[in-house]
Amino acid sequence: MKKPLRTGLFGLLVAVVTVLALVNAASSGGVSTARNKLTLIAPAAPGGGWDGFAREGQQALRAQGVVNNPQVVNIPGAGGTIGLSQFVQDPGREDALMVTGGVMVGAIELADNPESFDDVVPIARMADDYAALVVPADSEFQTLEDFLAAWKQDPGANSMGGGSLGSIDHLLSGLLAKEVGIDPSAVNYVAYSGGGEALNSLLSHTTAAGMSGYNEVKDQVEAGSLRALAISSPERLEGVDVPTFREQGVDVSMPNWRGVVAAPGITEEDKEAFIDIVTEWHATPEWQDALARNNWDDTFSTGEEFEDFIDGEVATAQQIVKDLGL
Repeated sequence: MKKPLRTGLFGLLVAVVTVLALVNAASSGGVSTARNKLTLIAPAAPGGGWDGFAREGQQALRAQGVVNNPQVVNIPGAGGTIGLSQFVQDPGREDALMVTGGVMVGAIELADNPESFDDVVPIARMADDYAALVVPADSEFQTLEDFLAAWKQDPGANSMGGGSLGSIDHLLSGLLAKEVGIDPSAVNYVAYSGGGEALNSLLSHTTAAGMSGYNEVKDQVEAGSLRALAISSPERLEGVDVPTFREQGVDVSMPNWRGVVAAPGITEEDKEAFIDIVTEWHATPEWQDALARNNWDDTFSTGEEFEDFIDGEVATAQQIVKDLGL
């Protein structure tokens, strides 16, 4: 008896959000503002994780009329730091948000980039996904315990494949090594520029194991060509039959978070307008559907909570990069 009531209330909420969004968008006049023409800058090539995230956001914003004419612009390169550098060169911009996330944290540290999160205005953390430790289906390693035993005995002989240096895959490999008593600088980490290359290295046994975003290996795990030993989420994910590191006695968790930031020099009024937009974005049924389809964890937060989270992520990345000897 309660389900129809909840469904009705959700529909009413969506309707209210939509009406308010349309009013806000229509009232913004001819001035170039986020309400009448929002640009989402994806600091990555088309087809990548940030690009996909931006286009899911674009669809949600457009479908519910949260803003008029949302656009996605790609600025690829160097783990997002090229896009970051260009973004901060246009201070006070009130019609654009840049997609960012955990990958950029490591990239900034490794590149010794002159621009950092101190040069942008955090707006919202929108969602997280997580990395999985995987091995080929015919690997001798049946469990996380099996792999860790061999890894601790000879980390050099048991190579770990993953994304680019400074990626979540790389940082998580270093964090895992340190937690189980391996010198992170001894990890034989093999960096690949794309998920296809990393997958091929695993299937050909060029690398003993791989660290990769779960969504990137989900199809192979479900098809039985890869075996997932652990996932980096703090708790087991709904609908994902992979145990976490923590539930297997290894206190390691790391999100591949995704969020948006604004350009430096915006006014407090502009910041609040952006927060209103992303709050409405988050409430759309299209975004809730995107979270479910992509196995993204809903970690929506704004303001000081998001700012504190970024500070913690930066401190963690700095320590891992130091431990890795990079």
